[in-house]
Amino acid sequence: MSVLRTHAAAAMLGVSPNTLRSWERRFGYPTPRRTAGGHRQFDLTELEALRQAFEETHNVSSAISIARERGSGPSSPTRLRSALRRFEEIEADRILEESLAVRSVERTVEEVLLPAVDGLGGPEGEPPSAELGFACRWATGWLAAAKRVAPGATRLEGVLIFDASAPCDIDALHAQALELCLRRAGIRTLMLTAELDAGRLTHVLQALNPRLVVLTGRRAWLDALGRIAYQSRRASEHVEILDFRGALPESDQSTVARLGASAIGARDLLLARLNAREATVRRRPGLAQVS
Repeated sequence: MSVLRTHAAAAMLGVSPNTLRSWERRFGYPTPRRTAGGHRQFDLTELEALRQAFEETHNVSSAISIARERGSGPSSPTRLRSALRRFEEIEADRILEESLAVRSVERTVEEVLLPAVDGLGGPEGEPPSAELGFACRWATGWLAAAKRVAPGATRLEGVLIFDASAPCDIDALHAQALELCLRRAGIRTLMLTAELDAGRLTHVLQALNPRLVVLTGRRAWLDALGRIAYQSRRASEHVEILDFRGALPESDQSTVARLGASAIGARDLLLARLNAREATVRRRPGLAQVS
């Protein structure tokens, strides 16, 4: 994403830096991000939309209204982030509806929703802002609604996801995105907290009989993740344990395969593993060949 500092952004719009700051205070637009040192960084697409609208209207309030409506053209993380910063749920819904007209559900989540919410996060270790809390609740609801209308499972194999993230962690939304991608691919998928006790974990493994177990989120103790991996392998010798978005530290010496950071990419890797396992089973001697 291209950004400009205050003086460069003001020069682009033909106003003084003080005027630009006053627009931010009065109208909440354009909406800059803050660096660790507190410096403003304005998004180039917002500035371009505002400059064009200002040239057409010569009135700042009208120009800002038009620029907000137009955004940067097609739906983008910048437009969605701006709506979330203003706590405008209806506008956020509308931006994603626009995205769905030109993108799949999966690409809308990965290219618009997740980057927008991620951009609202502050320095690590600080409490989440009101804007981030609102955005996470809204995004969770949107993802849950998309999951409810996903088609039913078309495959017998199951994927079990253990999420060790906190409610306002971006990792929590990525975990939900992965679950949605798998559901829409026709895979039986269940996501549970990594804090599940041993007795209930055994029952879940017996009921779902997963072929793949995915660990995600970075808020669990390693012994909890290790217990999940151990019990999963004990329940079935054919189960495979995988890591999504760094649930296990990079220094870990285990043989757990990593799925990367993309929900779409992780879905494709999981599908490839399921397809390879299915092909292996079909080639085993003594099994009837399907014509």
